[in-house]
Amino acid sequence: MAAPFRSLVEDYPRYLKSFELFLERSSEHQCMQDFIHNTLPDILASIGGGRPILNVIGVGSGAGEIDLEMFTQLHLKHPHVKVNNEVVEPSNDMLHKYKVRVSTTPGLDHINFAWNKMTASEFEKHWQEKNSGKKMDFIHMIQMLYYVKDPEATVSFFRSLLEKDGKLLIILVSGESGWGKLWTTFKQQLCNTEISQCVTTGDIKTFFDSEGIPYRNHELLSQMDITECFTEGDPVGELLLDFLTEVIEFSKNAPEDLKKGVLDLLRHPDCSKEVDGRIIFNNNLGVLVVEP
Repeated sequence: MAAPFRSLVEDYPRYLKSFELFLERSSEHQCMQDFIHNTLPDILASIGGGRPILNVIGVGSGAGEIDLEMFTQLHLKHPHVKVNNEVVEPSNDMLHKYKVRVSTTPGLDHINFAWNKMTASEFEKHWQEKNSGKKMDFIHMIQMLYYVKDPEATVSFFRSLLEKDGKLLIILVSGESGWGKLWTTFKQQLCNTEISQCVTTGDIKTFFDSEGIPYRNHELLSQMDITECFTEGDPVGELLLDFLTEVIEFSKNAPEDLKKGVLDLLRHPDCSKEVDGRIIFNNNLGVLVVEP
């Protein structure tokens, strides 16, 4: 990342605050829940091959809210099976919240949770040392490939763990979203090269196409109100700008020409639309479903 910027992920409290604001301002969780309730059940129905135990990995599961929604649908499709669930999450805070959520949610007795406080690459190393040969029925990677060094290698490893009827579910921002336009335009100035901060489903589809790997693609319509970003000094706007650029205090630290370029693009019809005087950013997600 170009100096003098510091990545937002280096300041976890500020990142968390901006992420919570993003969830409050966007329809992200709602569009995921619609997908989980309306589209995912048919995908889950096709796994398991009648086996009494299903093996699941959640990579970057966060606080587990989406995981438990998916387990509800899995149980509806496979009411008599037990589940072994490997949770992979490097954040102590998120793992704690996930464990609390599990302890206060009824009806999870059929699921065995194994807690892995580690990154995806640490888990890969751990798995190769410990579990060679074990295959998985369902693996999900939701909004996490931004934080790995090599998304293609990470996807390839987890895909290699699938049972013959297993499914790998990847959710990222869509290449056609406002994020895709922002990152394409300002990748050099904004994107952290230590991780893959600017990856979209467009990049993963290009990789799959080049390798001849078949996949199913679903676009999830989502939006985010970013109106305050355009009011100088507005604390909500500044936090949203940090989240959009993933730079700590972007509005204070960015050179004027970069700040103007980012704000102009955020307001451009390629990224946003104006609705009743509000600026609504295209936050569309892409879902990719892959088989072994």
